[in-house]
Formats: sequence, C-alpha cells, structure tokens
Amino acid sequence: MVAVLARLAAKAAWVAVVFLGITVISFSVIHLAPGSPTDLETQMNPMASAQARERLEQLYGLDRPLHVQYLDWLSRLARLDFGRSLSGDRRAVWDKIAERLPLTFGMNVASLALTLAVAVPIGVISARRQGGRFDRAMTVLVFIGFAMPGYWLALLLMYWLGILWPVLPLSGLTILGREHAGFWDLAWDMTRHLALPVFIYTFGSLAGISRFMRASMLEVLRQDFILTARAKGLPERLVVWRHALRNALLPVITILGLSIPGLIGGSVIIESIFALPGLGQLFYQAVMARDYPLIMGNLVLGALLTLAGNLLADVGYGLADPRVRAGGRSA
Repeated sequence: MVAVLARLAAKAAWVAVVFLGITVISFSVIHLAPGSPTDLETQMNPMASAQARERLEQLYGLDRPLHVQYLDWLSRLARLDFGRSLSGDRRAVWDKIAERLPLTFGMNVASLALTLAVAVPIGVISARRQGGRFDRAMTVLVFIGFAMPGYWLALLLMYWLGILWPVLPLSGLTILGREHAGFWDLAWDMTRHLALPVFIYTFGSLAGISRFMRASMLEVLRQDFILTARAKGLPERLVVWRHALRNALLPVITILGLSIPGLIGGSVIIESIFALPGLGQLFYQAVMARDYPLIMGNLVLGALLTLAGNLLADVGYGLADPRVRAGGRSA
C-alpha cells in the first residue's frame, strides 16, 4: 500500500512539473508573437495617442516584466481565476470558454463515439479477412481518408448537400427564429446543422484508427494463445471478438488518450467554415486579437486534457490487459 501511494505521489508531482513547464512555454511563446492587445484599440484609431497606448498597457499590466506577468497569472490560476478577456467586453475568461465548450465538446465526443463504433469493426473484419474484397475496399477508403483534407471535404459537401441538392443547412447552429421552438424541433434543427461537421470529424479519424486496429489485430491473431484457443475448439467468433480484440485494443487506447485534447482544440478550421460558435473559433479569434488571458485559458484547458488523456490511457491499459493490473498490484 505504501509503495502504491508513493507511486501515485511521484506521478502527481511529475504531472505538476509537466503542467508548469507547459504554461511557462505557452506564456512565453504567445508574448513572442508580433502584435499586442492594444494594437486594435490604438492603431485603428487615428485619435489614439502614444500616451493612450501606454495607459492601456498599464491597465492590462503589459508594461511589467514578462516573468512578473507570468507569476501574477499563475497566482490567479491557483485560485481558479483565469482572468478577464482583453477584448472590448472585458468578460471573465472562464465565462467565455464555458459558453462555447458544450458545443465543441459535444461534437467531438459524438464524432469519437461514431469513429470507434465504425473503425473497430472495420479493423477487426479487415484483419480477419486479410486480402479479401472487404479488406481491399477498406484500404482504398482509408487511403482516401488520409489524403483528403478536411476543409476540402467540407467545401465539397457544402456544395453537394447545401447548394446542388439543398438537404442540409450550410452554416450556423439553428435557423433564425428557431431559438424559441419546442425541444424536439430545436434538437432536430441542431442535428441537421451539425450533421456535416460531425461527419467530417468522423471521416478524418476513421482512417487512422481503423488502420491501427487492423495492424494490431493481425499481430494478435498470430500469437500462441490464439492458436491455443482455437485448438481447444472455441468458436471462431469467440476467439476473435473476445480474446483477440481485447488484446488488440491497447494501441487504440493510446491513440484515444492522445486524441482527448482534440476534443476542444481540433475544431478551429471546421468551426470557421461552418460558422459554428464553438471553442475552436473562440481560440482563433483570441489569437488574432492577441487576447493573452483568453489564449492561456484555452491552452491550460488543452494541457489538462492532455495530461488527463495520458492518465485515462493508463487506466485503459489496466482494463484491457490483466497483466498491467497484476503488475500494478505487485508493485
């Protein structure tokens, strides 16, 4: 028990060090970029003087040394205060993130669930029927998915399904006037608006995960314990979908752990194309405006999700492979 607690304490300390390193690098890099939050308020205003610019920098705390600004930001973060946006509304950073987070997170979670529901069976069946028609057809589909940029597919589908055959809306989250409609009408309207973005997210992720699943499944099917299970007379379906699949999921678990930060940070291009009020679009606007507190709020959220993804991957290893759990107990 003492050894387990010691390992947990060491891991927590390492996570804290990594998190601090991420924040230091991120804080330094965003301040190295050309431009300043005061540019939009002074350079675009012919009436703004140099004294006005200096007063704005003092108001935002930009006149202090960089390390002092970082320590001040870190002290606020320790109190769970992300600060206030430097844009005109001066709203709290967390309030702006919280109102955009559900849309981006929901779209990416739905896409991830659809990807797993489709990619895992494709990888298993392709490995089981290696070299067959299904395997060759899925290989062609995967190559198309790898080669096709998401933004190009988005524009193509917008032309086909929004202009040539207008069956789906092209942008936004709801049709004007639907905000006060009934729950089911509003849910259906939002589903139609989000169908194309979610499909594009899913199609882009489907290729990689299905290939990893196929390669891992082929390796597992050659293992001795699979030959032993078949020699015992177990049904092929049980051998493949219970014994082999559980061991083949380990590389996929690693990919899923690494993809968790993308639940909030991988949506900038698609949200901009479809004019969706999500977190990716908010992050892009913050970068263009040099809104340092808002940028750091998004980066901190991404860093926490990255570290959480690594932790969840470790937990997933233990659930998928009993040897990992046995190793943890023996430690």
